[in-house]
Amino acid sequence: MILANITTPLLGLVDTAVMGHMDSSAMLAGASVGALILTQIYWVCGFLRMSATGLSAQARGSAEASTVRSAMVLCQAAAMALVLGAGIVLLQVPIINAGMSLAAPPGDVADFAYQYFTVRVWGAPAAMMNLVLIGWLIGQQQTRLVLLVQVVGNLLNAGLDIFFVAGLDMSVAGVALASVIAEYTMTIMAGCAAWRRCKGIRIEAAWFNSAARKILLKLNGDMLLRNLALQLCLAFLTLQGARLGETPAAVNAILMQFFALIALGLDGVAFAVEALVGEAAGANNRRLIVRQTQRGLLWSSLFAIVYSLVFYHAGPQIIQLLTDLPGLYQATLPYLSLMVWLPLLAHWCFLFDGVFVGLTRSAAMRDTMIISALAVFFPVWWLTQEEGNMALWYALLAFLLARGVTLAATFWRLNRRDELTGAS
Repeated sequence: MILANITTPLLGLVDTAVMGHMDSSAMLAGASVGALILTQIYWVCGFLRMSATGLSAQARGSAEASTVRSAMVLCQAAAMALVLGAGIVLLQVPIINAGMSLAAPPGDVADFAYQYFTVRVWGAPAAMMNLVLIGWLIGQQQTRLVLLVQVVGNLLNAGLDIFFVAGLDMSVAGVALASVIAEYTMTIMAGCAAWRRCKGIRIEAAWFNSAARKILLKLNGDMLLRNLALQLCLAFLTLQGARLGETPAAVNAILMQFFALIALGLDGVAFAVEALVGEAAGANNRRLIVRQTQRGLLWSSLFAIVYSLVFYHAGPQIIQLLTDLPGLYQATLPYLSLMVWLPLLAHWCFLFDGVFVGLTRSAAMRDTMIISALAVFFPVWWLTQEEGNMALWYALLAFLLARGVTLAATFWRLNRRDELTGAS
């Protein structure tokens, strides 16, 4: 999972390099705006992956008819993904108009953003399906297949980027088309892998009745609210930093790369924990749930310590790799001590997010996220706002720690009451 995670930012580097060599910087800016609009929607819809992982892992761990339950989970989640993907395509005009009104790019940039979006949006059904299929395969502990799908999809995307832009001179539309083709290729690959594991299982109408829909909508609805609360905090940091000026905004962009770096490792551990805890929950094995959580916490802690040591000793060099502007380098250096603390404070929330995804305790994930946002992130920023941009990072670190603490406390309470294997 860690290797699979690494392929995505590498693809982003190829996309940027290809667009950065076009005739105008407006092309790169426009494609970035168009991609951002869709990426934000896809990120919020990440609840599809989380619910698919948790339910799939529990189905795998169930002693009775695990293959049938796994197939049911896949079909239910896939149906929801197709509905959401079709909705994005049908609502593409109001979506792009809303996004452009918020971004308010200049004329040339806006034109290229429209060109990119109107092509890339047709990949939405595949993008939604990929969330479900990847999540389901993780729950089935088929992580090598996930790695293969991610690597092939991203390599194909990168190769088509170069072919369409450099070979066929398709400009921004070529970059978007490359992504669409790669998304559908990944859907076909992951779909075939899932079909092989469910071969011979008959789809039943009862899987889609009102009772089944109600359970799935409740689970995904809670996770949607959770994602929106998280996105609110991250968007506030970005927008508030932009209001403080060009330099703080650029500093924040660099610091977010440190956050992205720790996510590569910590998300890999969290995904593994989702599958293992979910399997234990499906088997109604409370002791195994606790043991898998402790194992995950050990690995998560080790990753966090390594990250902190790397940031402590190589932080200035990492910043130099990200910018060659002396003023921006000097402006970023004071934040390095916070980046050293970042993995130590944040790894708890990554790990326990994975635990609660495996338990499909969506209400707990929703509540702790909202509490951490409203009772920690915004109050900490408000109390320290005289520190300027630094206050935003104080707030973010406090928010990440609060998420980990509240989820850990909830886990401890459920374990003490012997409720870890109960319904969400």
